[in-house]
Amino acid sequence: MNYSFKSLWNRMFLVVAPFWFLLVWMIWSSGQLKTEADQHLFLGLVIPGFILIYLSGFLIQKRHAKKLQGMHS
Repeated sequence: MNYSFKSLWNRMFLVVAPFWFLLVWMIWSSGQLKTEADQHLFLGLVIPGFILIYLSGFLIQKRHAKKLQGMHS
């Protein structure tokens, strides 16, 4: 592999993010979120969920690097 995990992870999110946004926009504009509480709950789950998934990649990278370091020691 010629690229670092971090580089590949960021590129993947640059590709996935527009589709994620499109899906969120389709749900938002579909009329399924009838009340303001529904809209707040939806955004309260979608936005932190996206950020959590993004940050989890760096946690995975860190754990994998520790594992590899332990194997080489």
